[in-house]
Formats: sequence, C-alpha cells, structure tokens
Amino acid sequence: MDDAERVEQLRALEELKSAAAAAQAQITAAFVASQRAEQEAAGVPRRDVGKGIAAQVALARRESPHRGNTLVGVATALVAEMPHTLAALAAGVLSEHRAQLMVKETACLTREDRARVDAEVCGDLDRVATLGNRRLAAAAAKAACRLDPHAVAERAAYAVRERRVSLRPAPDTMVWLTALLPVAEGVACYAALTKTADTARAAGDQRGRGQIMADTLVERVTGQTQASAVPVSISLVMTDKTLLAGDPEPGHVAGYGPIPAQTARDLVRAADRAWLRRLYTHPTSGQLVAADSVARCFPAGLAALIATRDQTCRTPWCDAPVRHTDHIQPAATGGPTSLANGQGLCEACNQAKQAARWRSRVTHDGTRAGPHTVALTTPTGHTYTSRAPDPPGTTTAPPGKPRLDLVFDAPWILAA
Repeated sequence: MDDAERVEQLRALEELKSAAAAAQAQITAAFVASQRAEQEAAGVPRRDVGKGIAAQVALARRESPHRGNTLVGVATALVAEMPHTLAALAAGVLSEHRAQLMVKETACLTREDRARVDAEVCGDLDRVATLGNRRLAAAAAKAACRLDPHAVAERAAYAVRERRVSLRPAPDTMVWLTALLPVAEGVACYAALTKTADTARAAGDQRGRGQIMADTLVERVTGQTQASAVPVSISLVMTDKTLLAGDPEPGHVAGYGPIPAQTARDLVRAADRAWLRRLYTHPTSGQLVAADSVARCFPAGLAALIATRDQTCRTPWCDAPVRHTDHIQPAATGGPTSLANGQGLCEACNQAKQAARWRSRVTHDGTRAGPHTVALTTPTGHTYTSRAPDPPGTTTAPPGKPRLDLVFDAPWILAA
C-alpha cells in the first residue's frame, strides 16, 4: 500500500477504537444495572448495593480500581443521559477521552440540563469533529455555566475542599510532586517560584530556571537551607552485594519502585543518618521468610514485612500504595494472621473484596520456588491471579543459599 492508504487505515482504526469504546460503554451500563438488580434481589443492604461492581469492570479491562470507577460513571452517563455524545463516540467522531471530558464537564448538572448540553455541543457531528480537547471541554463548561451557574459554583467550592498533594513515579529515578490547588493560590505559588528563579539568574546563579524553582520549592516546603539536606525518611531495599560489593542488582524504594544500584549506593553514602534492618529470604524460593502471629490484627512488624514484599496493592492492575493489610482467608473463617495469609491492599480494593461472593485464596505461599500467589474470584466466576513481585536480587541469588536484603530508613530527599 502507499502512504495515502496508510493514512486512511490509521483513520479507520481510530474510528474502530471509538466504536469499540461505545460498545464497551453500553455493555458496562447493562452490566451495572444487572448487578445492582441482582444485589437488591439478594437482600444486600441499600447502602452496600453497587459495591464491587466497578472493581469487576476494572479487572475485566485490566485497569486500576480508580479507573474502573471512572469507566462505570462515564458509561452510565453516556447511555442514560447523553445520547448525542454516545452516538458521536460510536461514529468515531469523538475519542473515548473526549467523551469522558463531556461527562466530566456536565457532572454537576441535572439530568435534563446535562441532556441540553449534550445536544448543544454534540448534536452536530460535523462541528464536534473539528473540536480538540480544550475547545470541547470549554464548550461543555460554557453551556453548563449558562444553564445552571449555581451548580457550577457549588462544584467549584467542592473542588476547593478536595485540594491535595500527590506523588507519582517519573522516569530516571525522579518523581512528580503535584499539588491540586485553588487557581489563585496555585498561580501565586508559581509566580513566587518564578520570581525567585529570575532574581537568582540575574544575580549570576548558574542553575537553570527550572532547577532553581525546584530547589526553592524543596527548601521552602521543608524549611531547609539546602535542598540536598532535607530530612525525609524513606525505605530503600537492596541486597548486601549491591551495597557492599558493587553488584548491579537494582534497589527498590517503597512508594516509588526500582532504582539503579549506583543510585541506591549514592543515597546511602549521602545520608546523614541511616537505620539498617535485615530481611532474610528463603534459601530456595528467594521470597521473604514467614512470620506468624496469633493476633487478630497484623502486628506492625509483620504488616511492614507484607508491605515490603508486596510493594503496591496486590489487586491485578492496581498500582496504588498499600493502605490495608488484609487476611486473604478471612480471620472470621479461621484464616491465620501470617505472612502467607496476608496481602497488602489499597483501601478501595479491600472494600471491594468485602462485597458478596468475592473470594480469594492463597495458591502459593512463597516458601517454595516461586512468588507468593493469590487467586481472586469475582461474583461472575472470573478468576484473576496476583503474584508478589520478586525482592531485589531474586533472579541472581545462588540456588540453595540464603540471601540477605538490607532495608534502610534514612533522611534522604528522594520524595521531593
């Protein structure tokens, strides 16, 4: 084929993706309605009806539970309240992301007003096909403000209450530290950092403008005079060979992920203070050793061991931080409080797992060759497998010999 045909195929495939997204939305909405009816018929308390449905959608689409909630909300809105947006998606005029923007910008409106915005913005397929992300969102937001300014103002006030700071891994051993702020405060913060950077550059500072802004942010938030001296405690896991013998096996930072061996050694070397804990792994499986307890709740030491083993939430495709230490076999049915029967979950996944007809069981306890493995079965009978990640050095440890992992809690500035 020639290039003109290739371009036509690219367009056709993009339209196919949009049509598939529309079909997924319709299937999702029907699944949600069926599951809610089934739960109501089974006598599930009203406050619990709907629990676990979005988690099933997320697993089926290999997405995180948070993304599953978004997909369910978008599908319900498109099918029940926004027929023009759904039609534009099915025709390949809108992408799935742009359809979600329409749903997001009209979330505060009544069903009737949302339908009016839907018709106004997406009723003309030829027009909406020319709109980019920002123009589409702006058109929906403008129509929403005109139809119900009070609802939009209330939504803005609610957004202020949802202000927060988050942390996400970035490439090359960096992180994204993000602040969601009211517009005036956010602009003021950025202006202050910009002014400081421009002043420093004018005075001869050789750092780049962005570098000065980043360092100033760290210094002002932590109260330190130098960004490299911030006392932030993090957990770094590495093998003894990585630390002492120059081994290339990467380390692992809790809440971030793997980092190069040399970077791990540099962090230890640069720390003013460091506290060392030793973790021993099984001589054949390479997994962390077991630690049993008769307590109903996981003791702090055992919970920390499980969090170190699991690194993030154990639900497939969920990368959220571990918030809860969960009994895989519930304690109420005799499940022990042990390393083998414990798993780290985020709050949302732990709550979803408590819904009716969700089951989980240990299929490999990690004491033999292979990682700790859990089978999670949803109410529809679909089973998903969750495997604990290998600790650093598992693939390079000599068979039959125990290996020592070193966990450092130290005042390093990795989190900024």
